[in-house]
Amino acid sequence: MIEIGFQKQHSWRKWVEPWYLSYALLGISIAGVLPIILPLAVSHNGTIADVGLVIAALNLGGMIAPLWGVLGDRFRLHRFLLAAGILTTAAAIAVFPFASSLPVKIALALIQGAGATAAATVANLFIVEAHPKIEWDKRIGWLQTFYGGGQVVGLLLAGFLAHMEMHVSFMMTAGFTAIAFFPGWFMTKTPPRSHVQRPVLRHPPHHAELNIGSPQRFYHHSSYKALQHILQSLFSPFGFFLIAWLISFSGAAAFFSLYPVLMKQAYGVDPIISSSGFAVSAAIGLALYIPSGKWSNRFGSLRVVQAALIIRLLAFFCLVLMSITHMNSHGSLALLNFLFLVLAWPLLSVAGTAVTAQYSRSNEGEGLGIFNATTAVAGVIGALLGGWLAAQFGYDTVPILGLIGIAVGIVIIFAISKIRW
Repeated sequence: MIEIGFQKQHSWRKWVEPWYLSYALLGISIAGVLPIILPLAVSHNGTIADVGLVIAALNLGGMIAPLWGVLGDRFRLHRFLLAAGILTTAAAIAVFPFASSLPVKIALALIQGAGATAAATVANLFIVEAHPKIEWDKRIGWLQTFYGGGQVVGLLLAGFLAHMEMHVSFMMTAGFTAIAFFPGWFMTKTPPRSHVQRPVLRHPPHHAELNIGSPQRFYHHSSYKALQHILQSLFSPFGFFLIAWLISFSGAAAFFSLYPVLMKQAYGVDPIISSSGFAVSAAIGLALYIPSGKWSNRFGSLRVVQAALIIRLLAFFCLVLMSITHMNSHGSLALLNFLFLVLAWPLLSVAGTAVTAQYSRSNEGEGLGIFNATTAVAGVIGALLGGWLAAQFGYDTVPILGLIGIAVGIVIIFAISKIRW
């Protein structure tokens, strides 16, 4: 009995490989620390519009994932892409605090996004090309756990790093990233060339709202052929779903892109508190991915998406109400509403992936590629539009943008569920 219990206790070791540590470290720096200290650093000597431009460039760098995927598959560059992506990202982070002009900052953010994406693109290939299909779910699940756990740790660290000298905080973040090179390079092997077409993976990214560096988000790549299929079926349920997703995600992305600056300037929440609140929300959210899948199967994925959007609508409504009624000094209330914004993401991520697989008229993999590309585009649009609105009309307009985007998305989703196609 003792031996059986011991085996069960350590069964996770069968599914975890040492190179997962690379993605835990990337989760710390790219998904945890950088989204907090980068906006704060840009806002220190620049405007909120500058913050939007830099964060948009960071997201834009992630949109070249198809290039890395093609290079990796054609020339078997898996390890090189992982190592080069890590080191390039680390170098761009380390140089960033010494950049004096906005164009240079934008270029460095673009390089950070591109480098992180290069490393992320090959993550799943190390699994699906080296292990039997029956093991994919377990292994990818643990890979997601390492990355999502890294994000939580990074968010907890970010609040303390935000109060340090800027060059010190960026150097430490670059250090976390650079260390990821060692398990990534020395503990991986490029899998043998496979003659089987790249399989479809329907595992949604298990981390809060951020696309950059996500091993899941950049596995599926959109193509021109897939885009043609989507345009041909634009007035189909899937076409309308993508429009709803683009609009609603853009509104939310505006808030998330400017999060630490917005919480500080609009709601009086110190970065150490806001990043810790984000970490707690993300940690709780990790426990909701499995139930979200069950709810999606039980109630229907489209209904779960609609329910998650309603949760976000109410949260944004409360944030807007706080601004209108001058309750901005109640930072704890703002954090509580932000908690619900984050907790709605597991439902959206899981159910949104399921809706895509269900409604896409083209190949399922192509549909997921377009879905992920739509998410990336929404991140760019949200960062640009949110930064511009905050600069022109004040910080209070950002939650209003989120409210409007979510409301439009709900209306479209409701129409999809009611119209007989």
